[in-house]
Amino acid sequence: MATQEKRMGDRFDATLVRDIDALHWFMPYLYPNRADNEAFIREEFDLTNLEAFLEKKNEGLDKAHRYTIFHAVCAAIVKTFTLRPQMNRFIKGCRLYQRDDLSLGFVVKKQFRDNAAEGLAFIKFPPETTVDSLHERIMQEIFECRSDKLDNSTKGMEMFTHLPRWLMRIAIFILHRLDFYGKVPYDLIKADPNYASVFLTNLGSIKLNAGYHHLSNWGTTSVFVVIGEKARKPVFHEDGTFEMRTMLDVGITLDERIADGYYYAKTVRLLKKLIENPELLDRPANEEVDY
Repeated sequence: MATQEKRMGDRFDATLVRDIDALHWFMPYLYPNRADNEAFIREEFDLTNLEAFLEKKNEGLDKAHRYTIFHAVCAAIVKTFTLRPQMNRFIKGCRLYQRDDLSLGFVVKKQFRDNAAEGLAFIKFPPETTVDSLHERIMQEIFECRSDKLDNSTKGMEMFTHLPRWLMRIAIFILHRLDFYGKVPYDLIKADPNYASVFLTNLGSIKLNAGYHHLSNWGTTSVFVVIGEKARKPVFHEDGTFEMRTMLDVGITLDERIADGYYYAKTVRLLKKLIENPELLDRPANEEVDY
């Protein structure tokens, strides 16, 4: 994202959107909670081209470093949000902000066991990101999260677990007030996925279908994406015939206050174009696409 000189009213991580119409100025006061302003979109993507694309990418790679559907969807989201910048906005403190950076956040299971711990991943991506640079950065973050090292946000949360309940309630109240004004200590939130442009969960990796996931009033994340398990489904043609193809269900929950339905519809159309034409992900995220 382009860096602008900070002015009165801006945050450390975003710029106040000053040129907005009365409706979008008024809505955060009428409906102040993000979780009360959710819109849910469920979309199916044809993976025919993507599976061939990933197979080619994975030639000669060992299993631990393979490109996956998760990497491709992340790359498509980064490119979509780069080209559709209003998706990279959030409302906090009853004000609309444009983020300074584009970031993805997700939770990493350290081991696939019931009692295994989790790590928090938070990654920023520049406008020239490609699927290759994104894959490298995500793999680096996953390997780090699966090590014994604790991320800063988890360290901060562990510190609070030693407080008595009455003091914990006061501390959380203070944190929410600081969050309202964008003043939470950076060390506590710099790895918190709730402050990312998009919070993702890959349910397909644990054999679950995509579905709705709520937004959170904590933090600034306006979009939550759930990636489901791929499955063979019938795809119908205009003449009534059909063929079986590998499809992917994706659930998208978003804050309806940051843009309008027309903007969201074009955004989903672009995301679909990128996932179903994955060769576009080899190009820089800021390179325009005809969709």
